[in-house]
Amino acid sequence: QVQLVESRGGLVQAGGSLRLSCAASGRTFSNYAMGWFRQAPGKEREFVAAISWTTYYADSVKGRFTISRDNAKTTVYLQMNSLKPEDTAVYYCAASKGTLYGSTYYGSQRNYDYWGQGTQVTVSS
Repeated sequence: QVQLVESRGGLVQAGGSLRLSCAASGRTFSNYAMGWFRQAPGKEREFVAAISWTTYYADSVKGRFTISRDNAKTTVYLQMNSLKPEDTAVYYCAASKGTLYGSTYYGSQRNYDYWGQGTQVTVSS
């Protein structure tokens, strides 16, 4: 069992930056691929970024967001720069037992086994 706890999100102006973190319980954190998803009001939850042996990004955030992990701290991060109002959403971190797959696999929420509670990010224009 893995428990995931996201840091508090926040309100930021367009063009600003915000870093989310997600702390995981358990000693086997390094065995999991980690992902970030988001859900905007009235929309389905969508893939943002993932990290396994490499990193993957949605086209909408590529070049602006960076996912990273610190296995010693059992934490995954999402650095968000050049934020836009359309980045406003509840952000979720997730853990996947699958570690040897590619972008198609990690881009699907059905391939994640554990989820955090979500944290609100609001970008004002």
